[in-house]
This record gives sequence, C-alpha cells and structure tokens, in this order.
Amino acid sequence: MPTKSRPKPRLRSSMLLTPLLIIALASSVQASGSAPLSADDVAWLHRDTFGLDSATIDRYRELGRTRFLDEQLAGGDDPLPPDVAPLINSYEVFNTAPAQLVAEYRDEQKKVKDVDAADISAKDMAKKDFQMYRRDLYKQSMEVELLRAIYGGNQLKEQMVWFWLNHFSIYAPKGGVGLFTTDYEENVIRPHALGKFKDLVMATLESPAMQIYLDNSKNVRGKTNENYARELMELHTLGVNSGYTQQDVQQLSLILTGSGIVPQRTGPGVINGVDDTFFRQRPGVVHNGLFVFLPGKHDFSDKTFLGHTIKGNGFDEVEQAVDLIVQQPACAKFISRQLAQYFVADDPPQPLVDAMAETFQRTDGDIAAVLRTMFLSKYITASYGKKFKDPTQFLVSAMRLSYDGKPITNADPLVNWMNQMAELPYGHITPDGWPTDNASWSSSGQMAKRFDVARAIGSGHNRLFARADGQVTQADPPMLNSTLFQQTLQPTLSAATRDALAKASSAVEWNTFLLSSPDFNYR
Repeated sequence: MPTKSRPKPRLRSSMLLTPLLIIALASSVQASGSAPLSADDVAWLHRDTFGLDSATIDRYRELGRTRFLDEQLAGGDDPLPPDVAPLINSYEVFNTAPAQLVAEYRDEQKKVKDVDAADISAKDMAKKDFQMYRRDLYKQSMEVELLRAIYGGNQLKEQMVWFWLNHFSIYAPKGGVGLFTTDYEENVIRPHALGKFKDLVMATLESPAMQIYLDNSKNVRGKTNENYARELMELHTLGVNSGYTQQDVQQLSLILTGSGIVPQRTGPGVINGVDDTFFRQRPGVVHNGLFVFLPGKHDFSDKTFLGHTIKGNGFDEVEQAVDLIVQQPACAKFISRQLAQYFVADDPPQPLVDAMAETFQRTDGDIAAVLRTMFLSKYITASYGKKFKDPTQFLVSAMRLSYDGKPITNADPLVNWMNQMAELPYGHITPDGWPTDNASWSSSGQMAKRFDVARAIGSGHNRLFARADGQVTQADPPMLNSTLFQQTLQPTLSAATRDALAKASSAVEWNTFLLSSPDFNYR
C-alpha cells in the first residue's frame, strides 16, 4: 500500500485553482524531498502499469527499472490488498466453487419451471427474477476484475490478466458461461498469465467457460463442431494466413471430440452434480474440476494435423496437438505481435517483434521472458509507439491516480462507467475480443463518454464510497493536483493541457480537464 506522506492541501469544489494556489501546491511537492521521475521513467511506467500510484513510484525508485521489472515478472501469488480484500471476498462468484454455482443455478432454473404456466403473471415474475440473478452474477464478475486491476500490486501481471482475458475472450451472457467468468480469471488466466504459453492454452481449453462459449462441449464423435478448433488456431495461437488449412481445422475438431463439461447428476454420492465414482470406473477419462474428457464421445481415428500424424489414443491427442501448435514459428510471431500491439504501437517495429518471437521460441513460449525482451528494448518508450488507452486502461488509470490506493466501498459505478464506454469485461459477443488499436477508441463519441466519466470520477459525487445502506460517506472531489501528479504527469503536459488546467474554475473542473485530456488518454 502507498506509504503515508505529510498531509496535502485539500481543495473543495468551491475553491478556485488560482496561480497562487498552484504555486503553493508545487512548493508542497518540492518539500516532499522526492525529485520528479525522468520523462523516460514515466513513459516506461505508463506501459508497465495500468496507471501510476504512489506505491508503484516508491517501489520503482527503490529497485530501479530492471530489478523492478524482474520482480514483477517473477509473478507469484497475488494477495488482495488488506483494505480491498473484504469487498472482493464478499462476492458470491469469488467465494463459491464453480460446481456449487452450477448447482445453485440449476435450482434457480427449476424455480421458473415449477411455476404454473397458466399463471402468466407469476411465470413472468419468475423469469424476471432469474434474469436478475444471472445479471447480478455477471456484474459481480466484472467488479472483481476491475477491482483487481485497480488495486493489484503487480501491475504488469494485472495488465497481462486483462490482455489474456481479451485474447482468449469469452462472452458471459451466453448460456452458463457467466457462472464461470470469475473462475476463468482467478484459476485459468491469472495463474498462467506470466508462465508458459502452452500451459495457458491448455488451461483455457479445459475451462468450462471456453468449452461452453465456443461449443466444444457439443463436439462429439459423429457430430463434430468446428467452432473451437477454428478459433483456437485463428485467434488464440497462429493467426489468419499462417499456413493451416480447413483440413487442419477439421482434424483438430476430431482431436477435440470428447472434451467437455462434467455431466450434471443428482442422487446418492453426488456432490454439486459431480459423481466421482462415474469417472473412476471408466479408463481413459480425464477429469479436472468441471472439465472432463470422455473416451466414449471421442473419435479414435488417426489424424493428420499440421503435417504430422497423430494416432488415435484419447486425451494425449489433445496435448500433442497443442504442442504442435505452440511450436510453430507462426505462433511465436503472432503472440509476439499481439503483445507488441497492446503495449507499444498499433504497427509495432518489426525488429522488436522478431526479437520477441526469437525469445518465445528459444524459451519454449515463456511469456515472462518475451515480456522482458520487450520491456528492456529501446522501443518501449519511443515516440514511435504512442498508444491511446482503451476504456479499461482509461478507467483503471484514472482511479489509480485519483484515489492513489484508497479503497472504495462500492464498485457498482465502475461497471456503469465501463458500460457507458462500451467495453464491459466478458462482454464482447464475438471471440476476437475488444479491439486494442487507437482508432477504435478515439472517436468523438468515445471522448464525449470519457468526459462524462472523467467528471464523475473527478467530482467525488459517484457513490464509490457508499455504505451498505446506500448512504454516501464521502462526496469531496479527489485531490488530483497532488505530489503524485506533480512528480510524474505534470512535467510532460502539453501547452494546450496546461492552458486548459489554468483556466479551470474549480477542483472538479480541473480534475475533469486533466482526466479527459489527450495527455492522460495516451500512454
């Protein structure tokens, strides 16, 4: 958590930001004893993190760039900040096992079915209650992810969690996918975000969320479904025009037959729909959580995939196929380019992509090693690659600057703002995920929405600090013109932004102008 500093002058919305007040604030910064970071340090940290806060700056100063980066790339556990943990732990989707969520979901479905169809009013009410139940689970999942991104101590890892959630995109409103979104983040993406790419691919493959979303749970011998096989190669690993053929898609779909979700059962010996005896009695079954590979639904014919013969022998075929995919040079190039496009530029320098791809192949797809190559390159802070923040990056960075580690008590506004800016987590209906290019998020319409969000954050009147009874305990605008701002963003502001801030008539207006400025929206 951020170290405590001397109390800073507070501005209320009625106070004018006069030149005299700005000078006084600058004096407060100088008195703190910490010189501003260099422009290169600030630019680097803007890429490495979602946004700056005091704790990050302190740690960076203590370790220096390389040691700071290596500490992040080491990954490890992600303990929740003590002041934020109670809120995240309160969510049902976070503290309930997926199998239990499925059982409760089935109970809620049954309530609707049990209502007499002749009682139209009661039936409609039951359906509405069920839809509200589903929407609440989805909202909880989104809030967990956004809180993690805002308060996570390892900001590079938090960015990678968001990157992979978008790269291996799932759509919560489809069927039962929304039951597994938090499990997908916490137990599929997060543990593998900085590990081996093959392990990440296998983890997503075995996720109930992915199995349901891309219909592989319906992919069985004699009735194949190619959806997941196609997207696994086109979107997740190799990219379009990488040399695979429609025959490869068909063969991979055969390899994936039998992979799906644990059959939900009821009766003696069944816990949350899972009967372990059912699996122990069947050779060749692979069971991991709610994922199951059932040999009886698998096509055991020999397959020719990416120029290699794979003998029909069960689940080993899946692992062999994934091995073949991630060992392709096209995979190293595709993933390296995707990472460079997210962190560096829409059209990243080819020498950087080549260096990252070489590291990918040399290290057997070590994600941390690939990131190290990128973050220690000369390209990471070059003007060549200025990136416009997507809505998630904008919101998280605005919260980190505005509240600097201060825990909120109500995350509902975060989801409302993401909905307003049209980038809800787990909300992209097609599997290609949300766009990461500048043009997709820099339209006049998007900027108008961001201005509204900036004003809501900058005003303090946003219910972020509402109590459980709905009462708001804080309404003052956050202090953005702070030591953190003065030491990082202020030295790099453009003349236009400085001029706009100088004309602000209140703290709320000043905050709004800063958060909606081009300087803040680019990184």
